[in-house]
Amino acid sequence: MGINSFWYNAFLWLHIAAAIIGFGGVMLNGLYAQRAQQRPPAEALAVMEVNAWVSLRVAEVFIYLTALFGLGVLGLSDKVWKFSQTWIWLTIVIYVLALGVSHGLLMPRVKRLLELMRGVVSADPAAGPPPQAAELARIGPQIGAVSMVLHLSLAVILVLMIWKPGV
Repeated sequence: MGINSFWYNAFLWLHIAAAIIGFGGVMLNGLYAQRAQQRPPAEALAVMEVNAWVSLRVAEVFIYLTALFGLGVLGLSDKVWKFSQTWIWLTIVIYVLALGVSHGLLMPRVKRLLELMRGVVSADPAAGPPPQAAELARIGPQIGAVSMVLHLSLAVILVLMIWKPGV
C-alpha cells in the first residue's frame, strides 16, 4: 500500500488520535490530585474516583489502541518503516516497560489511595485524625514519582517518533 495510501493515512490518523485521547487523558492526573487535596475529604474522593475511572476505563483503552494502530501504520508502510529501525524497536521497548511500570507500580498505588480516601471519608471526625492520614501522606509522593517516570517515557517516545533515529 505504501505511505501515501488511504489506509496508511487512516491508520496514522487513528494512531495519533488514540495517542491524544489516551495519553492526554492521563497527563494531567497530577493536577486533579493537587486540586483534590484542596477540597474536603468527600469532595476530594469524588474528584479522584472520577479521575481514576477516566484513566482506567477510557484513557487506558486508547493507550493500547495507540500501539495497535501504530503497528498497523508499520505494516501498511511497505517496509518504509521496519522493526529493525532504532526509533521503532526502542519505542516499543519503552512503551512495554512503561506499561509494566504503570500496571506494577502506579495502578496499585492509585487503588490504595482511593481505599485510604474512602476510609478517611467514613471516619468519625470527632475521633481525631484518621489512621489513614499517614499512609496517604506517603503514597501521594510515590504516585507523583512514578507518574514522572511515565511522563518522561512518553517524552522520549515522542522524540523518537519525531526525529526517527536509525532511519
